[in-house]
Amino acid sequence: MKNSADRHPVHFALDTARSAAGELGQHALDEFAAGRLTRRELLRYAGAIGLSLAGGGLFAAPRAHAESSPKGANATIRVAHLMPGGAVDPLTVTDAGGLSLLNQTGEFLINDDEHSQLQPALALSWQPNAKGDVWTFKLRQNVKFHDGQTFGAKDVVATFDRLADPATGSAALSVLKGVLSKGGAKVVDEHTVAFHLDAPNGNFPYYVSSDNYNAVMLPANYAGNYEKTFIGTGAFKLESYQPKVSASFVRNPDYWGEKALPQRVLFSFYADEQAQILALQGRQADVMGTFTVQGGSGILNNPGFKVIGVRSSAHRQMHMRNDNPLFKDKRVRQALALSLDREVMVRGLFKGRAMVANDNPFASVFPSSDMSVPQRRLDVAKAKQLLAQAGVPNGFDVTLTTEKYMEIPDLAVVVQNAAKAIGVRINLKVESQSLYYGAGTPGKSDWLDSPLGITDYGHRGVPNVFLNAPLTSGGTWNAAHFRNPQYDRLVADFVGALDVGSQKKIAGQIETLLLDETPIIIPYFYDQLIATRSALSGVRFTAIAQLYFDRAVLAA
Repeated sequence: MKNSADRHPVHFALDTARSAAGELGQHALDEFAAGRLTRRELLRYAGAIGLSLAGGGLFAAPRAHAESSPKGANATIRVAHLMPGGAVDPLTVTDAGGLSLLNQTGEFLINDDEHSQLQPALALSWQPNAKGDVWTFKLRQNVKFHDGQTFGAKDVVATFDRLADPATGSAALSVLKGVLSKGGAKVVDEHTVAFHLDAPNGNFPYYVSSDNYNAVMLPANYAGNYEKTFIGTGAFKLESYQPKVSASFVRNPDYWGEKALPQRVLFSFYADEQAQILALQGRQADVMGTFTVQGGSGILNNPGFKVIGVRSSAHRQMHMRNDNPLFKDKRVRQALALSLDREVMVRGLFKGRAMVANDNPFASVFPSSDMSVPQRRLDVAKAKQLLAQAGVPNGFDVTLTTEKYMEIPDLAVVVQNAAKAIGVRINLKVESQSLYYGAGTPGKSDWLDSPLGITDYGHRGVPNVFLNAPLTSGGTWNAAHFRNPQYDRLVADFVGALDVGSQKKIAGQIETLLLDETPIIIPYFYDQLIATRSALSGVRFTAIAQLYFDRAVLAA
């Protein structure tokens, strides 16, 4: 048994944290002390409400930077990456290639790190009001954009006014709609911003963090044409950019924080994953952006390379149109879900580098997920019984439409074969991404119009976007055409909950409802992977596929 002296550092850390904690922080500390929150969950939640836990002992934060430049600094780091899908514009970019370029020069108010925990960046602290519908952010001082302009509250307000304006074509509207409207961000003083939200939101800091990858800070007078300047406040600044060919960034000597270790980061763009892998294997690159387990099998266990894996909430979502005669009966939807062996998928498609999911968006990386809800498992007999009860004992024919992206075509074949066992005959239609998504609006998108489809969803630090856009009655990505007032109310309650205990309680109700209704199937959450030469160290990588090279060192 540990004595009181052994426990003292923890108690000291708790006492230190309590001295600066508000009502929400005190509640979180009480939950931790009672054993209802793990250390990791407490750290995540503390980050979300701006509570400092760096008082000592258990909560001491690891040093993010080296104190001196190590041997091997001042190098050029060569990156092999898939080419951006279009123009690199913070307002509209959504693809991994474009995102990896944004964070070389741009910075966010808050960083959602590789452990999905919030870290101060251009904002030093953030705090909600009692209701959770106004969040106040204190900004870092003495920060300059690459053109010499001083960063301040006016720039934050202008950035979010652009992002929240429906007239701009902002990709961030999928995140901000119903959360923050244009005009909701207001200057309090030169270094303080207050976000007045459309409704209470306990996870709002994630909406203005790197988790919202479009939210890089731009000057108030930004007028577009980002590719000419890549203007930001970051540790690197633009040297040159050739669309679809390369991008070069050099150390920013005027950076507000510790100066970048590499002198230069050079991106070369490739059309496909195999070309990236060949560049890495041929020593034409030091690091390769995101890749699949299947495609990168030759480097997974090669001692010449290091594979960095990050747990994530990224997943595949198979929708069944609830308004289609084939899937109108929830028993049919349940039957298809019961035909799938999720453990086999994780082993076969990802060599274990994934986590089994339970047909809802609550990944294990979210502290708010209720992991006590029983896991759905393969049950062919039950599936056949449900089909018979639904009036289709001999199954039916249906077309599954999806996209050619990463492992998704292989997943479609797995689903096709599994469905045969219960009499459901699936025809596959695998399209290019551009054809599958189309205009992204009902009537003009195979994604949103198909009776059965599989769609990719990238990582988010909290489940809010996954709960809203694809599943609420008015959701912009509701390919399942799911309409359930009870679900809508539960999601509104979840979003408005300010403490993780309340969020987890509501999460359990949402998970149970989705298992019963089964509008979608989510079989797994997969790890994000990058690979580097063994000589390269210090690369940071997030589950959203952002790459950070400011602490990278290339051994001779």
